[in-house]
Amino acid sequence: MELAYYSDYAVRLVNTEEPARNKDSLTSVDAVRALFVGNAQAARRTTDADVTRFRSVRARLRAIFEAADGNDETLAVDLLNSLLMEFPVSPQISGHEVHKDDGRPDWHMHLADHPSNATAGYAAIASMGLAFHLTEHGADRLGLCEAAPCRNAYLDTSTNRSRRYCSDRCATRANVAAYRARKRLETERSVSTGRTADTSHDSTTPADR
Repeated sequence: MELAYYSDYAVRLVNTEEPARNKDSLTSVDAVRALFVGNAQAARRTTDADVTRFRSVRARLRAIFEAADGNDETLAVDLLNSLLMEFPVSPQISGHEVHKDDGRPDWHMHLADHPSNATAGYAAIASMGLAFHLTEHGADRLGLCEAAPCRNAYLDTSTNRSRRYCSDRCATRANVAAYRARKRLETERSVSTGRTADTSHDSTTPADR
């Protein structure tokens, strides 16, 4: 498993809230546990207290995406370093899967957390994953959806750094809105041009006609 995979932990947590829509799905222990995709053991550590703690970490992770989206790389790195220092992890070699051809262990790196609670474990992995993504691809690869009022976080993995939306749905919605705006502008210009022509025609004297 590539270490950059863990950056998805950060995106999942940040996107449990949509501030512009006043929506927050992180309201219960079950909602917190759902974030631990494929890690049932870590999910079982979650308690009621983790709901509030997760929200706190979520706000700090969103601030990183906001700084990166605003082209303030230094601030994004400083905020991320703060989380890394507070929630440390240790790299660990794992071989729980085997190669099909020869049965040898498929050795790969995992991030081993040593949490005092579920929040600490999740925050450690999310922060380290985000750090790997940032240092490997650049801070400008951390973005917030441009399809207002969405503003969901995303990781740009496009080859030409062209991603602007968190999903195909938002991209389609934004393109449709832009198309309609262009059509309205064309119509307004056409009407305005017609009115100008009529005014010019009416202003001519009988002799001119």
